[in-house]
Amino acid sequence: MHNVLKRTTLIVRDVRRSTQFFRDVLGLSVWYDDEIVLGGRGLAAGKQGDRTRLVIMRAQDPVIGMIGLLQFTEPPLPAPEGDRTRLGIGDVVFVMQTDDVQAVHERLQAWGARVHAAPHEFVVRGAGGVEVGMTTLSFWDPDGYFFEINERHGG
Repeated sequence: MHNVLKRTTLIVRDVRRSTQFFRDVLGLSVWYDDEIVLGGRGLAAGKQGDRTRLVIMRAQDPVIGMIGLLQFTEPPLPAPEGDRTRLGIGDVVFVMQTDDVQAVHERLQAWGARVHAAPHEFVVRGAGGVEVGMTTLSFWDPDGYFFEINERHGG
């Protein structure tokens, strides 16, 4: 069986703000942007006739690594209260790779994003058993999703 995970879709408060964040801070580009009226069956949120706006952001690969940003516009979904500070069961961690983690950190700071851990050195054993060194950074996006960005060193 051939399978490819192409996209993860995030439910966001303000799709325009999230689009700016993913474009200006993380360097993704808009691949798709349209209104979708729900049919009421496939998505476990909203109901038939609800209006949404979906923006799909694309990283460098033309097929995989996309992130959808979905805002319920009519009617809006209620936003959670307060800022998250810890992860738990059912949460996700998005992991991205860059060639300049310091520049991402600077853009995060300029944006006013909540940085959980500033860039720091980290070593992990890779899938082949060889240690991989990297500089890593972690932060919360504007809607409370958690991201880790790594810059690998060497092989």
